[in-house]
Amino acid sequence: MAAPVLLVVAHGSRDPRHAATVHALTARVRSLRPGLRVETGFLDFNAPTVPRVLEHLAADGETGVVALPLLLTRAFHAKSDIPAVLGEARSRLPRLRIRQADVLGPSPLLNEALEGRLREAGIAPGDRASTGLVLASAGSGDPEAVTVIDGVAQRLRDSGWGAVRPAFASAVTAGGPPRTADAVRALRAGGARRVAVAPYVIAPGRLPDRIAAGAEEAGAEVLAGVLGPSPVLARLLLDRYDEACAPVSGALSA
Repeated sequence: MAAPVLLVVAHGSRDPRHAATVHALTARVRSLRPGLRVETGFLDFNAPTVPRVLEHLAADGETGVVALPLLLTRAFHAKSDIPAVLGEARSRLPRLRIRQADVLGPSPLLNEALEGRLREAGIAPGDRASTGLVLASAGSGDPEAVTVIDGVAQRLRDSGWGAVRPAFASAVTAGGPPRTADAVRALRAGGARRVAVAPYVIAPGRLPDRIAAGAEEAGAEVLAGVLGPSPVLARLLLDRYDEACAPVSGALSA
């Protein structure tokens, strides 16, 4: 039986850099596993949309699909938007067996990819103890997502950074992480000699630009790049695909 198609489900953005980065990442996934059909669909703003990709797959005679949310936490899109889109497709395309894979985070591979971007930005291993790190994510009002980001920050602290503070690029919720600029200032006030900002986001766009603006506003010395089409991230996508396939021994259930 043919392997299920891997459908990478991205949010989409009016910023053309977003779609370009997503396509570069899926191209890297294809290069890591030749023979696996890998497609990309967007929830909004970009083409092709998820429903249109699924229609094309059904027309091509494909019978199994693993829909993998290109998300770092289980928040609104993973819990609501994507299941709704896939549920509607199942009713219209009954011969297409669709399974939703888990989101990407948390994972040690994401931390590895993040550390790689920090090294590219100029942080050497010996710099960790004297560097305060802002873990800047897009942000969410979902308590589960906030808990995940806090956990990632704790694992980074445990790996030897002098101090780590999570931050959100989107509107700050009561009791949640602060804005990027405020987190930079807090680390500075706490004695950090140097502050690095690491965007915990996959692709460029409005919110990553807001993270960069906050880093500049507060005078952070180092700003890492977004995770982007990292080979480590591509490996993680294949891990999630394999996890989604394994429990059903090659056959997908709706």
